Amino acid sequence: MYGSPLTKNARKLLLLGSGELGKEVVLEAQRLGIETIAVDRYDQAPAMQVAHRSYTTDMLDGAELRRIIEKEQPDYIVPEIEAIATETLLELEKEGHRVIPTARAAWLTMDREGIRRLAAETLELPTAPYRFADTFEELALAAETLGFPCVIKPIMSSSGKGQSVCRSEAELEACWSYAMEGGRAKKQRVIVEGFVTFESEITLLTVRSVSGTSYCPPIGHVQKDGDYIESWQPHHMTEAQIAQAESIAQRITDELGGFGIYGVELFITKDGVLFSEVSPRPHDTGMVTMATQDLSEFALHVRAILGFPIPTIRLLSHGASHTLKADRESSDFRIGGIEEALSVPNTQVRVFGKPETKVGRRMAIALSTAPDVEQARDLARKAAEALYVSYTNE
Repeated sequence: MYGSPLTKNARKLLLLGSGELGKEVVLEAQRLGIETIAVDRYDQAPAMQVAHRSYTTDMLDGAELRRIIEKEQPDYIVPEIEAIATETLLELEKEGHRVIPTARAAWLTMDREGIRRLAAETLELPTAPYRFADTFEELALAAETLGFPCVIKPIMSSSGKGQSVCRSEAELEACWSYAMEGGRAKKQRVIVEGFVTFESEITLLTVRSVSGTSYCPPIGHVQKDGDYIESWQPHHMTEAQIAQAESIAQRITDELGGFGIYGVELFITKDGVLFSEVSPRPHDTGMVTMATQDLSEFALHVRAILGFPIPTIRLLSHGASHTLKADRESSDFRIGGIEEALSVPNTQVRVFGKPETKVGRRMAIALSTAPDVEQARDLARKAAEALYVSYTNE
């Protein structure tokens, strides 16, 4: 039992990170009568536009983060991005604050090293071979050990920033520079992974709630430069592959604990399923669930956070999502083509409302349903191709 938002009996959810995924979390929380506070590093972020209140701050500043949380006294602190002062979250959790799913999960997944060592070395989950490097010389040695091609990523970044495939020794310097530019929180360390020849890569949305652990049907996706372009659900897998994927997802999420949704990324290879990464929050590829499931990943996340039961997760239709991305930086632009996109049958459009464009920044998505995945992908692609960003200075 709890009161209405903005009253003394309200239950409060404070969101750390207020992009398009956070916006949907806020909307789902408000549908259940929760008071919402959105925090991000820039003004007018998407979730700020729909939350009851908002703050703009550097979330890597632990003192400022603590000030906001102590002022608001939220019932739930919900990290929605990696770039947060996780040491402060660990301290706040020890003091009695509830961090979703746990402060340890946010801390471990903030950088790729913590979660990879946990998965591969502690839990002994199957992964690609890897090395870590702090300098260009260490990077060159790691690449020589693992062989070319190899994948180079900052240990801390989002949406594929700084990630590249290095195909020869001649490309190492450019890949190192790209990783340095794309990393967050001034972290210079990178992970170098052996190149995995996979049949497909999937996201297995895994929900931990009072009802136990449950899974959404697997989501297939296509990435470019580490950031997703399109996703679809369900992705075809054999029963044995699904069983292996769910086993890996349960082992890593049981270790991380708490309630909420996890986005577990996996490679499907001819020799089995490999663990790639995990996010303790809704996943960008999972936006397709807004069209395909009775409860989207955002609705599932909020239900789990609040301690409500999730007796079933139903797939209502095959579906796909396809993104619209900007190709330059501007604060003077418009999104066009919406009418044409919505003329595509069985299609929805989500315009995120971000205040600025950047190269490669997601600005909107098309969501389509169809009797089968391939038809849905064709429809979503057609709708997304109708969308465009128009810059005033053109």
